[in-house]
Amino acid sequence: LMVWLRRCTHYLFIVVVAVNSTLLTINTGDYIFYTDWAWTSYTVFSIGNILMISVGATYYLLFTGVPGTATYYGLIMQVYTWVAKGAWFALGYPYDFIVTPMWIPSCMLLDLAHWASKKNKHSLILFGGVLVGMSFPLFNMVNLLTVADPLETAFKYPRPTLPPYMVPIEPQVGKFYNSPVALGAGTGAVLAVTFTALGAKLNTWTYRWMA
Repeated sequence: LMVWLRRCTHYLFIVVVAVNSTLLTINTGDYIFYTDWAWTSYTVFSIGNILMISVGATYYLLFTGVPGTATYYGLIMQVYTWVAKGAWFALGYPYDFIVTPMWIPSCMLLDLAHWASKKNKHSLILFGGVLVGMSFPLFNMVNLLTVADPLETAFKYPRPTLPPYMVPIEPQVGKFYNSPVALGAGTGAVLAVTFTALGAKLNTWTYRWMA
């Protein structure tokens, strides 16, 4: 019974990951849709994506105990977010307009922290969490720089008229404290440790439920 229960939980989790990461991407992958608030959105959405990685990958990694599981989790998310990108494309948006978050490299760092510390859970939480939080906004920005220029795209695909309370104030650009990567990585490095700890705790609870 225990083996059956664990196996079911394992497959259920993969389905949950797949569905949620796809839904998440539809909202948080497409920074360019938010033409005026693109970088603000980038910072805020980076935190949502870091939550998705650190809780899920940690839970899944500790659940199986097999090195490489976090990277596998990232691969699943990557494939399904590409599927979501295909859906946007099918709706008529230009391919360059759609950005898919880069999950895999940060998940690899999480795996590395676990493996290098000889499967020490606390090292995974502390070092793995910081690595995920700091790396995700960076990898994601590299990904974002490969697509068409957001300003050019904004002119080609003008946004609908916004009501007065939604009209943005022109942001200042070029200052370090306005850097979306710096803000995302800074907040991510702090919050991801908490998120990773939550993933580890969820794993403990899962085993308790199945006992």
